[in-house]
Amino acid sequence: MSKKKVAAIFTGGTISMKVDKRLSAAIPAMSSEEIMSLVTNIDKIAEIEIVPFARIPGPHMTPELMMELSKTVKETIARDDISGVIITHGTDSLEETAFFLDLNIQSDKPIIVVGSMRNASELGYDGPSNLSAAICTAVSDQARNKGVLVVLNNEVNSAREVTKTHTMSLDTFKSFSFGPLGIVDNDEVIFYRDIMSHGHILTENVESNVDIIKSVAGMDSKMINFCIQEGSKGIIIEAMGRGNLPPGMLDGIKNAVDKNIPVIIVSRCPMGRVLDSYGYEGGGKMIHDLGAIFGGDLNGQKARIKLMLALSTTQDMNEIKDIFESEYYKK
Repeated sequence: MSKKKVAAIFTGGTISMKVDKRLSAAIPAMSSEEIMSLVTNIDKIAEIEIVPFARIPGPHMTPELMMELSKTVKETIARDDISGVIITHGTDSLEETAFFLDLNIQSDKPIIVVGSMRNASELGYDGPSNLSAAICTAVSDQARNKGVLVVLNNEVNSAREVTKTHTMSLDTFKSFSFGPLGIVDNDEVIFYRDIMSHGHILTENVESNVDIIKSVAGMDSKMINFCIQEGSKGIIIEAMGRGNLPPGMLDGIKNAVDKNIPVIIVSRCPMGRVLDSYGYEGGGKMIHDLGAIFGGDLNGQKARIKLMLALSTTQDMNEIKDIFESEYYKK
């Protein structure tokens, strides 16, 4: 029986880095072939086709590059000889790119985003083990129809649910609410649960002029009004708790909505969805009544990705509201 072919698309990140002695700091230094050569015995699992894309750190990723990457993944995954795709990525922005691809690509084949927390100059470099786990996931029939997956530290998470939680731990990527979808054990993927199906935003464009604001005690509308003045096409606000804000931010929200600029409300808490539970001034009910849109349980960075894709397809406030709220709230 012939082995499945997996395309490995390399974008860079810590997985491609070594310490430069002149700088005493890690920089991109390894080729795709050099990284793959460290993944021993992987030829027993799959045939690997390397697809060079970029060699950049996670913070250098942009929405425009995400769209170019999405097009590359779509072209690759559409090939009959490709069973799955893995994408190496810097962990700092990995969850954003993974969620972008999850929304923008509709395929039943496995698409896996992978990175590492340690560079190749450090003891315990986790790049090869994470790559091998990602490839084992990509060839698994059980990984089909699960959207984009993130694989690190032998855990398999949904791109929609996972977030980076620690600056250095190998198990930094966590799905707070329900835990990982599964694990990779003895070169085999074991899934514990399935994922909730969700819609896609199938577009070849992205509106990257979307800002994000984190609310804190005593905050006013200054930051919101500044974003409006600077031409922001959409604003994400990480509200307090259930989706509540200091009263001073209400005028800014009204100003944005009056100018047809969508304001998406998510929580700065790591778990739980926003809801119009509170009716006091600045409470979620008043904010929602002003025309702000609730972002469910998405974190701020993922809500921004979703709004950037949504705005590339429509500027109609009701349509954007439906894109965000139909998935999380009963009508």
